[in-house]
Amino acid sequence: MVKVTYNGIVLAESDKTVVVENNHYFPPEAVKKDLFTDSSTSTVCPWKGTAAYYNANVDGSKVSDVAWYYPTPKDAASNIKGYVAFYKNKVTIT
Repeated sequence: MVKVTYNGIVLAESDKTVVVENNHYFPPEAVKKDLFTDSSTSTVCPWKGTAAYYNANVDGSKVSDVAWYYPTPKDAASNIKGYVAFYKNKVTIT
């Protein structure tokens, strides 16, 4: 089981993550979406496509661009469509 926490609060937890480029991508249903808001940030990966970002709101603290996902990935990354990955320097992943 892989778990993502911020200040002890669980943001995501699953035994069905997909590892891509050393990042755990969590299935959408494993993410506590009530703790997230959409970010205006987006980035482009040459082989995965355009990533969208989430901000987290935990105990009154906003963590900007804490996670990303590919809503419409390129074919090579279709296995992570909608799956959410987290920045290791902003959360604890165990």
